[in-house]
Amino acid sequence: MEEIILEMRDIVRTFPGVKALNGVNFVLKKGSVHALMGENGAGKSTLMKCLVGINPPDSGTIILKGKQVTIPNPLVARNLGIAMIYQELNPVLERSVMENIWLGREPMRGKRSPLVDHKAMYNNTKALLADLELDLDPRQKVKELSVAKMQMIEIAKAISFNADIVIMDEPTSALTTNEVEHLFSMIDRLKKRGVSVIYITHKMDEIFRVADEVTVLRDGSNVTSKPVAEMDINSLITAMVGRELTEMFPKIDCPIGEVRMEVRHLEVPGLIHDASFDLRRGEILGVAGLVGAGRTEMMEAIFGLRQKSGGEIIIDGKKRTINSPVDAINCRMGFLTEDRRLTGIIPVLSVKNNTIIANLDRYKKAKFFLDHKKINRDCLEYKEMLNIRTPSLDALIQNLSGGNQQKVLVARWLLTNSDILILDEPTRGIDVGAKAEIHSLITKLASEGKSIIMVSSEMPEIIGMSDRVMVVCQGRITAMLDRKDLDQETIMRYATSISNHAVA
Repeated sequence: MEEIILEMRDIVRTFPGVKALNGVNFVLKKGSVHALMGENGAGKSTLMKCLVGINPPDSGTIILKGKQVTIPNPLVARNLGIAMIYQELNPVLERSVMENIWLGREPMRGKRSPLVDHKAMYNNTKALLADLELDLDPRQKVKELSVAKMQMIEIAKAISFNADIVIMDEPTSALTTNEVEHLFSMIDRLKKRGVSVIYITHKMDEIFRVADEVTVLRDGSNVTSKPVAEMDINSLITAMVGRELTEMFPKIDCPIGEVRMEVRHLEVPGLIHDASFDLRRGEILGVAGLVGAGRTEMMEAIFGLRQKSGGEIIIDGKKRTINSPVDAINCRMGFLTEDRRLTGIIPVLSVKNNTIIANLDRYKKAKFFLDHKKINRDCLEYKEMLNIRTPSLDALIQNLSGGNQQKVLVARWLLTNSDILILDEPTRGIDVGAKAEIHSLITKLASEGKSIIMVSSEMPEIIGMSDRVMVVCQGRITAMLDRKDLDQETIMRYATSISNHAVA
């Protein structure tokens, strides 16, 4: 019989207005990878925060290595051999790689010395990175690294604690395909050392690639727990959402109208080179490319978030000057940004205020006042339309799940009545049920004549949802593919080489 390292029994956790966990049970075996699945708001992250002492449970029992333990804070969890890699990265950007890894536990020059032993820190970091096959300079500042490398540093930091249990919350959200495979090889090495991994993700293919067992939560309660070998994608989705999702990509043929926006010879110094394309009424234009290809930077330049050095933007036949988001909004454009935490939500504001923040002029009343009845009416309408799960419109948006935060941001731009919607990674980090809802909404908007630009790193999403796909590589548009010509091999060929593929 395989050794059980962790049991969580009848875990209950309540927040104002919602019971996040309602008697949840979870069992983890030594040296195994256990996937924790469920829709956004199902209770996955809350259960793990109970385990690491961020939000101790209201009731229930935690048994670690056969002994009942109380974990009141993260320091106790760390001392018990439990480490967590969080979905939302929070590194100290002005510090080096090694300073981030050993923050708060730096090696000192002596037992009583107040001085940090930087040589020992460097050597320890070098050895750790070499063991994990990570090609990073311990002395490099974190701010100079990509998000993917920051993610790898967090993984290295967790492993450096010599933890018996490592919790990974959406660890591949910012990683390339090669980096994901590298992570999986790291997980395999951890398993061989007897380390147990709790793996939280919304990416179905990863579960069947890396996990041994899976537990599914729904609405704060257990649904099922069994070996991954006994499940397939359809049964896993059904367990998560409580229903079958027959169409993940509900694309319907919409009439494609006249050209609504023309981008001509767009230039952003060092990032975007001579980019030209058209966007038509009722069209979903997918934008594909590898991480770092310049997709987001191109969209930011179009929306006025990034300074352009050349090029023209023509909307409805008229040349427009767009030097700021205000200019773009006045041209009836909306932009759902890639990083909802950093550039999307305002965490300390309510769901209601986050919804209306881009459209305050619509609610002005007698010059200095806002029409709160109209605000409440509109916000409630979009809450129902998008199935936003929140205790109330006055709840802080930071307390919502990632998928529900994303829906609030979609509502924000729908309220502006935008004709052109730029959606950068619209389904990143949200569950399969919420993805299907967002996909249905995108298709509905296109059928109503909206023009959609959808940037996505998920190939099935790009192929399943797009009328055309624009491929970007090293800041250049290398292909414009019709829906009938879409397949993963073709898109990847154009995404990995600019030679002989440049589109004028």
